[in-house]
Amino acid sequence: MRISPVILKRNYTVGCRRRQLTTNQNASNPNLTNQRQDRGGCSSTSGDTMWNCSPWALLPPVYSVCTAAGLWAVYFVAVNDEQIVPLSSQGRVNGSWYPPYISVAGNFPPASCIFSEVMNLAAFVGLIIAVLRYLQLKHTIVKPWLNIGSLVGFAIGCFGMTLVGNFQVFTDKMIHELGTLMTFGLGTLFCWVQSFITLKVNLRNEGRKVGIGRFLLSGAVTVCMIVRPVLMMKDLHMHAAGCQWALVMFFLAFMGTFAIEFRHNRFEMVCTDNLQTHSEMYRTELDQL
Repeated sequence: MRISPVILKRNYTVGCRRRQLTTNQNASNPNLTNQRQDRGGCSSTSGDTMWNCSPWALLPPVYSVCTAAGLWAVYFVAVNDEQIVPLSSQGRVNGSWYPPYISVAGNFPPASCIFSEVMNLAAFVGLIIAVLRYLQLKHTIVKPWLNIGSLVGFAIGCFGMTLVGNFQVFTDKMIHELGTLMTFGLGTLFCWVQSFITLKVNLRNEGRKVGIGRFLLSGAVTVCMIVRPVLMMKDLHMHAAGCQWALVMFFLAFMGTFAIEFRHNRFEMVCTDNLQTHSEMYRTELDQL
């Protein structure tokens, strides 16, 4: 079948006009792009449900819940073995000698085995979340060094988590305390930086609401970081232990909030063949000639 050149020219002209009209609309309304649906993300229409969101949104809350459940499992095992005092107690109970610090609860087997596994997995999955967050902000943040620094700092903090889990406090206290400092110190810094980035980037016009919540959680983590050593110096170990547990729970809650932004994005791993890539580049150069 033969197609008339006039029809082809008319269709081409209409298509060009439509593309030009779309470009002009995007240029006149910068917020129009933010209101559209990302590939694999949630639609901006009011009738959408959570089922239309990216499955990556489940990763942060699952990470927070599973890590918290693992740490509380360590606590209950240690209490059941009478290695630590319950948090609700005010003194020694049933021959227990140690306050319920997380590190102390994970010091004695079999709780130490669970503790090491939980901390190693938490460090691994936490690093994955940080990398996804970095990729999400890579092309939207004005100051790239802030995004890179946040990722590097949290990666070092994740390494500190492995030190905490694999070197028990009574076995090698110096390395364990170094890992604790890396985890809590860099983790707190990560919370503040991400809270600031959330307000500045303002993804999908949700930055203000999400940012306020993250600033509150960051403040709670910081308060616990300051109060805990003060209570320890005053020998108020039961209150210091409770403060440490609160610090960890606030931090895990902060990590879970990344589900809000992750629901708009889809992350993929792409593998390309070098030979194929070079051939495509060569073909492109020939087409340009």
